Amino acid sequence: MTTGQKLPARGRLLAAAEEAFFSRGIRATGVDELLRAANVSAASLYSHFGSKDGLVAEVLRIRLADWQSVWDECVVKAGSDLDRLLAVFDALTAYRERQPAVRWCAFLATATEMPDSGVEIAAVLAADTALLKERLRHFAEPLAGVRAADLADDVVLAYSGTLTAFLRGYPADPILAGRRVAAVAAAAYSP
Repeated sequence: MTTGQKLPARGRLLAAAEEAFFSRGIRATGVDELLRAANVSAASLYSHFGSKDGLVAEVLRIRLADWQSVWDECVVKAGSDLDRLLAVFDALTAYRERQPAVRWCAFLATATEMPDSGVEIAAVLAADTALLKERLRHFAEPLAGVRAADLADDVVLAYSGTLTAFLRGYPADPILAGRRVAAVAAAAYSP
């Protein structure tokens, strides 16, 4: 698509949703607001996504794929077992540099805002959690052996704290602080 060409309706809806949902909130963003921002009809929303929840789920699926791709790149660059485990923090830095500014994590925001979400949204949230849990456990194995799941839990906790620190605005560099906490946790599991 060349510069100046208009995105198709689906793309405009996804762009409008991405911006509105994760800067102002999903529940605070009405369907009419999305339709105006995307310059599409309600029929376009429902034909492409079925509902507002379907749109939320699709935006989250795209984010999850993008996030995993960035994390993959950081893992490939990692030079040691510890670096592979901590690559989640490198990925967070890289991802935040590539994405529009948001207050914190779209997945945690959605889980907080929509604890009783429908099946489609819940499945994407579960996929994000599974990615963190399974990957970190895998990367923790060379460092913690049979206690890999425990180390992965510690790193998830440091990572989640990092994400929420963006809301608080403290510490000044949440990613550096989270990485430091995770590195200390990893050292506690070394033989």
